[in-house]
Amino acid sequence: MIATLSGVVSEKLIDSIVLDVRGVGYGLYVTAEDSGRLITGEPAKLHVYEHIREQSHDLFGFTGRDIKSLFEQLLGVNGVGPKMALSVLSIGSAADVRQAIAAGDTKSIQRANGVGKRVAERIVVDLKDKVGLVGVDLQTTGLLQGEGLLMQDEAVEALVTLGYSAVDAAAALQKIDHSLPSEERIKLALTGTR
Repeated sequence: MIATLSGVVSEKLIDSIVLDVRGVGYGLYVTAEDSGRLITGEPAKLHVYEHIREQSHDLFGFTGRDIKSLFEQLLGVNGVGPKMALSVLSIGSAADVRQAIAAGDTKSIQRANGVGKRVAERIVVDLKDKVGLVGVDLQTTGLLQGEGLLMQDEAVEALVTLGYSAVDAAAALQKIDHSLPSEERIKLALTGTR
């Protein structure tokens, strides 16, 4: 298994690059963002995902381990293959993609080549709680504790009991004054009032 490759970017194509590793040119599919970062003639280190099939052996390269991790999460969604996952990652930065998934923004996800409404919805349903609380300012909700752990918050717990995910509960409480009593915060979150 190839985990990483380090070499010089010798060629950039539309959706891939050639990485020269001591005289051997590896073709790697990359996201649009990574392609923009990589410069022909400059050294690069890429985290690699190998996709081996009977008739092909494709390599997918990522400048960051977090991007590769998100790619692998996308692959876990039924109906999403490596090319489609790469297409989803090319709609913006990894943070943009995570935020779109966490917010349930299927329209943004559908901008990816080959992704229809059903696949976008499946991505959101399968990954919404797995991509983290990206895009939600936890400081303003009062949910952030020293090392980024969620504190026990009665309002969050109540919303989760009512069927909200932790992400949705945090988003609903994001702009509501944390100094208000929990009951008031819950009411405001449920009515959508700020």
